[in-house]
Amino acid sequence: MWQEIRLSSLGVIADAELSLGPGLTVITGETGAGKTMVVTALGLLRGARADAGLVRHGADRLRVEATVDVGGLDAVRAVLDDTPAELDGDELVVARTIGRDGRSRAYLGGASVPAGVLARVSEQLVAVHGQSDQHRLLRTSAQREALDRFGDVVGLLTEYAPAYARLHEARRAYDELVAARQERLRELDVLLFGLDEIAAVAPEEGEDEALRVEEGRLAHAESLVRAAAEAHTLLSEVDDAADVLDLLGQAGALLDAVREHDPALDVQARRLEEVRFTVTDVASELASYSDGVEVDPARLAAVSERRAALTGLTRKYGPELADVLQWAEDARERTKTLQGDDDRIATLEEEIAALESDLLARAAEISARRRDAAGRLAASVETELEALAMPHARLEVEVRTPETPEPADLGPDGVDDVELLLAANAGAAPRPLAKGASGGELSRVMLALEVVLADKASVPTFVFDEVDAGIGGKAAIEVGRRLARLAANAQVVVVTHLPQVAAFGDRHYHVLKSDDGTVTTSDVALLDDDERVAELSRMLAGLEGSATAEAHARELVDLAAEDRALR
Repeated sequence: MWQEIRLSSLGVIADAELSLGPGLTVITGETGAGKTMVVTALGLLRGARADAGLVRHGADRLRVEATVDVGGLDAVRAVLDDTPAELDGDELVVARTIGRDGRSRAYLGGASVPAGVLARVSEQLVAVHGQSDQHRLLRTSAQREALDRFGDVVGLLTEYAPAYARLHEARRAYDELVAARQERLRELDVLLFGLDEIAAVAPEEGEDEALRVEEGRLAHAESLVRAAAEAHTLLSEVDDAADVLDLLGQAGALLDAVREHDPALDVQARRLEEVRFTVTDVASELASYSDGVEVDPARLAAVSERRAALTGLTRKYGPELADVLQWAEDARERTKTLQGDDDRIATLEEEIAALESDLLARAAEISARRRDAAGRLAASVETELEALAMPHARLEVEVRTPETPEPADLGPDGVDDVELLLAANAGAAPRPLAKGASGGELSRVMLALEVVLADKASVPTFVFDEVDAGIGGKAAIEVGRRLARLAANAQVVVVTHLPQVAAFGDRHYHVLKSDDGTVTTSDVALLDDDERVAELSRMLAGLEGSATAEAHARELVDLAAEDRALR
């Protein structure tokens, strides 16, 4: 329940505060006084577009703030759980500011939040019906929603919705896979060809470098053997070489005799010894080197051919052999995915068929529930319309269902088209609301629906902004009576120009406009009993001080009090 609404620099209102309680609150005032600013304020708290033109002349920014009791409203608390908002017990403060530059900020429980988050919370707290909302009732979706609320279909739709969402997703995935099948097959052919080509060569990691070394050795085998043999001869067989080794030995012996007396000379002795051993080892290894070098033209040809095959692969699949091997690994994984798409298509076909069967069964239950509720809703609304000075009105709730529903008929709300048809006068044929109802008749149909649906309200508060336009006389009294009845189950705020409606309010606010010649200002005041009678008199007679109007006003107040006592 909304407890307080505070307005600052909103239009013609400088500062105002409205304390709202349970029951029916009415707001009246002369045309142009700004009484609809309360509705405008609620619109801003519901995420309406920021409009710098709403900022009062001379002010830097406007501010709208409200305190709401959210006790027992689990849907609201569920949204709040995902925000930084804080509650004071069960009280939630919501606010919106708009600067002269058009910049807007929204606040929820003391924390700054996007306007969209504020809207998600507020839409769980209040439903606003203005004259523009009559056009919403012309949409068949809104008519279907009204029938679903009345017939307790909402619970069935809650179970139906996730299955339909999954069907929609499965159909989308299936269509994408089927549409991409040709492209997928082309890609698969390229990958399989590449894998076959690589498999035919069967490269091994590091093989290219090993082959390069082997080819170099085989290609120069004769010169390698000759060079090794000649080097061996020079080191071990010719006289000069023997003299070198002998001289190294003699020099070493000389140093060995004295090396212990000087570390520096000991180092040189060690080096000389290492040189002698190294020369000897090199000579020995050169002697055996020739035995390990093959002069094999056939092997050279085979290595060259193998290297050519590997080069062919690197030219296509990577600059290096390692890149070729990585390409093959990636291709194998991609091939598994592409080949698995056919299995996915088959799986999706099975899932889609199962979902369609399940949803058709659910849709049939929804359709049956709607058809059962349609006649009862029509009868209930007709009863209300009769009291609202439409005694001959007939309402039909038409539920159109395919004779044999097919999967293609499934939609997010089942398979039905729902439409309200109205015959406003005796003998008239029922016609769609968009074609067969005037503005005043639409107002009464909408009010009748809300009264009928009052005990199934999805929000705790209703706001009506001059929905009684085009209504007068006895019908206006019945409008007030119906709003008061609606207020027995919900908090109701009504902006009205009809005294017959205002008389039924549990509290009455008056918006009074003043003008000092430069700035227009409106004040909002809560009326006591005498002030309320005076305001009703003004609304009745169009002037103040009329004894006849005052008597009529008191009569209306007494009528409303009697009606309240009977409830």
